[in-house]
Amino acid sequence: MTRHAADIVEWDRIAVREAVRVVDLAGDDDWGRDSPCAGWTLRRLVAHMAAQHHGFAAAARGLGHEAARWQEPRDRGEPARVHRAAATAVLDAFGEPGVLEREFVLPELGSAVPGRRAVGFHLVDYVVHAWDVAVTLGVEVLLPDEVLRAALAVARRVPADPALRGPGSAFAPVVPAPAGEAEGAGALEETLRLLGRRPELWPVRG
Repeated sequence: MTRHAADIVEWDRIAVREAVRVVDLAGDDDWGRDSPCAGWTLRRLVAHMAAQHHGFAAAARGLGHEAARWQEPRDRGEPARVHRAAATAVLDAFGEPGVLEREFVLPELGSAVPGRRAVGFHLVDYVVHAWDVAVTLGVEVLLPDEVLRAALAVARRVPADPALRGPGSAFAPVVPAPAGEAEGAGALEETLRLLGRRPELWPVRG
């Protein structure tokens, strides 16, 4: 295994831990807030995040084809606790020896993919979802440059064909940068726009 391949597991771990940190900032009155995921409150977003953690953990162990592994948790009474437990489950699964050499079945793709590619998908999801949660709460997401660059590399490989984006697909259509801002956009902003987010609509309070 190359050093770069091994690094992607650590980069994913950093993104997941940051997502846990920002979810844990939510108070009782925050769960009904709208999020950048259209039509989803923070509670629904965090339930989705927990489901994806459990699904990827199952896929790492050869069980990704089982639909029940990807279902959102029934327990939504303590979203942060449920999400924290799910994050622990996926980090434990990704920490197992040889995980990058396995094949993961990911239902959204309808096929098996190499472990390294699957962990890359999870990484970009949790960079973006950490941002989703942070801006819903009006706080800053804190991720190192190497994690943001790795997520951007994955985002750039996601097909941009409009026929593969939008309702029913994993990602919204690509959002172009406003005129005059295309040059010099940071790695996080470019990743967000490539995956259908509009960061200009979600300023972080000072």
